[in-house]
Amino acid sequence: MAELNTGDSGGGKGGKVRSKKQNSKVDLTAMVDLAFLLITFFMLTTSLSKPKAMDLSLPDKDEKNPEQKDTKVDENRTMTVMLGGDNKVIYYMGLLASPKVGPKDITYGKDGIRRELLKQKQNVLAYSTALGKPKNGIIVIIKPTKKSNYRNLVDILDEMAITGVETYAIVPEFSPEETKLIDKK
Repeated sequence: MAELNTGDSGGGKGGKVRSKKQNSKVDLTAMVDLAFLLITFFMLTTSLSKPKAMDLSLPDKDEKNPEQKDTKVDENRTMTVMLGGDNKVIYYMGLLASPKVGPKDITYGKDGIRRELLKQKQNVLAYSTALGKPKNGIIVIIKPTKKSNYRNLVDILDEMAITGVETYAIVPEFSPEETKLIDKK
């Protein structure tokens, strides 16, 4: 049992006879029990935060041709977004050699890349519907440069979630033409 002794014994030097005072004792057992009950209650009722991860889908490997590394996509459905240094974004639709929408500088946010993603998504949906494949949506290829920072990549991934783009890929390789384009801008 835990005790707290206070006061002195009441003795000492002096000529007067004083009455002897009793030590007052405070029992701390109940308070210690309560503290441990509260600690165990909060430990058992709280939940630790679960780690959050992004879903990642990869294309199936071709069993007949294991050396094939390239995945063919329709150039009319493809939008390439290159992330440069100093928060610069360059995008184009189709192939760089013959782009449907030429390489343009754009900014992040609702008036920049988000508006363009929504516009191109609508164009691709109209194109796919005309071909009789209304489920084929836009494909966005994200190419971060070594000069871009992590925040730029997170921002563009947030834009993919906001605009509802379901198919996108992060590709670290650049063609020589793309390297010239990003260095020039």
